[in-house]
Amino acid sequence: MEETPILANEHDYILETSGMTKEFRGFVAVNEVSLKVRRGHIHALIGPNGAGKTTCFNLLTKFLEPTRGEIRFNGSDITREAPERIARRGVVRSFQISAVFPNLSVLENVRIALQRKLGTSFHFWKAGRSLDRLNERAMELLAAVGLESYATMRTGDLPYGRKRALEIATTLALDPELLLLDEPTQGMGHEDVDRVMQLIKQVSANRTILMVEHNMKVVSGISDRITVLARGSILAEGAYAEVSANPSVIEAYMGSEAAALASPAGHEETPPAPASFAAPRGGQPALGAPQGGFLRGAALQEA
Repeated sequence: MEETPILANEHDYILETSGMTKEFRGFVAVNEVSLKVRRGHIHALIGPNGAGKTTCFNLLTKFLEPTRGEIRFNGSDITREAPERIARRGVVRSFQISAVFPNLSVLENVRIALQRKLGTSFHFWKAGRSLDRLNERAMELLAAVGLESYATMRTGDLPYGRKRALEIATTLALDPELLLLDEPTQGMGHEDVDRVMQLIKQVSANRTILMVEHNMKVVSGISDRITVLARGSILAEGAYAEVSANPSVIEAYMGSEAAALASPAGHEETPPAPASFAAPRGGQPALGAPQGGFLRGAALQEA
């Protein structure tokens, strides 16, 4: 059955922060960030290297405690709650660092995520009927991300782009209300980027997505709203057309990064890049993408 998208009113915010700040021995990594994420939207968090995006994610999922400020989810103050409590509330994060099991099958990885959600991860002796139900649900999730034909494959042997789809399947197994995606297309070529873009759009039905993303084709193509961070503070917010024309945003990115922001569709030839700019495989434009290969992980948090 096709899911009906959430119809949120103009002021229905699933996540709100007020004055969220994180200091490390005098260094302010996140400075007075007041963010509002509307229910049912795909909200992109972008910015140059060192802007504070990952620190924001760590604060929202409580892997870091804010120095000051407030975080509210569905109207409830979660500022001091533990990470496992946040996960139980329905806030699930995908990680860049791999946390899946490469020697297990694709199906088994999703089944483990389902067991984590049900609290049966360590019940090694399960009735056949119970496992059948878990496998059936796991196959539904794999079908939703186009991986049903890969169910029996060893996860470590999955093609590169399909691994990201598996991550999304495992996060969906945790039944998130708010899904935090950390650079979902980092390091991908054109074909994989397009596939993951469509997948994110598809799974956004009946849930909210907050994502950190450097690829401006992705940001402009699927985001309802964009927040730009620079030096730990919010620099600009709005639709893509609005923030991409903002002189302060262009100045923050500088040079060819600004050119990438102004040209979201991407080109086959990547412009000359300064040291802080990296274009992933396939020549897709990116803003401040970190150097190095792509590491993928699933949000199998304590729940």
